[in-house]
Amino acid sequence: MLFKYKLLCKILDWIKLIKRQIYNSRYLPILQGLGNHTVLALIALIVIGGATRVMEAGLACPDWPLCYGSFLPLKHMNIRVFLEWFHRLDAFILGILILSKFILSLIWSKEIPNWLPKTYSLLVFLVLVQGSLGALTVINLLNSYTVSGHLFIAFLLLILTISINQNLENKEIKQPIIGWKLLLCTPLILTLIQSVIGVRVASTWSAHLCLSFNKQCLILDTHKLFAFPITFSILSIIAISIYKQTLFLENWKYLSSLVFLLLSQIVLGVLSLKTNLNEPIFIIGHQLNASLLVAILTTLIFRNPFFKKELNPSLNSQMVGINP
Repeated sequence: MLFKYKLLCKILDWIKLIKRQIYNSRYLPILQGLGNHTVLALIALIVIGGATRVMEAGLACPDWPLCYGSFLPLKHMNIRVFLEWFHRLDAFILGILILSKFILSLIWSKEIPNWLPKTYSLLVFLVLVQGSLGALTVINLLNSYTVSGHLFIAFLLLILTISINQNLENKEIKQPIIGWKLLLCTPLILTLIQSVIGVRVASTWSAHLCLSFNKQCLILDTHKLFAFPITFSILSIIAISIYKQTLFLENWKYLSSLVFLLLSQIVLGVLSLKTNLNEPIFIIGHQLNASLLVAILTTLIFRNPFFKKELNPSLNSQMVGINP
């Protein structure tokens, strides 16, 4: 009886191991590939959206979802129409990517982790909200609150997508990292708030009114003020990771990128103000840096900050010859 029980346990372990190997070799690369493309599409969407605001192209296409009643409005094409049209095209591609992941997760529901279909359904919901806000920005003639909400949902999509990607890659973690995650959440939240305020600065003309006429400076001053706690929190993360040594050694590429982005973000912000926001390249770069800061901080929060444990070598040797 004991022999049969041990044999049954061994068979069940083999089945789990085979399913895991098949998942790692067949389904995981596809989901990770789609996830990586989704992250790139989201960052491009945020940056192009910033360029659209800077170039005052938000209403270049008077209708929605088409542009001048056409999918490709060649007769009306100029730089502003192109920016708004390309922004919508990127949003469309993003929607296709997320919908594809959701459909595949339903098809493969028996072979993949249970949490994936549910999480992908949340992504689909956020895309629908994002599309609705995109339509409202045109209908409401670029209302600042609608535009701010549009950007905020884009950042939520980026954070959720990166968290899914990192959870797909994570192996067992050697020790608790709750304190590390909470520490990283501080600059992430502050960056999100500052970015949303930045949209308000652009969409309410507060910067121009403040710099030219010294009026409505509250929004601009609040946006600048957030640079101080963000800088302090990121430098604190760097200092703590160096003190812990292992944290810094395992994450030095991400942490070094944070310092570089922080410094360049400050420089771009100063240059934008010095040029009275008349140089689009500085403002677009400022938006790109904010997106990359959010992406890297999210990656650090959800990735395994320590060495990843591989499968037991003895188990790997038993799997030789299995070709899913």
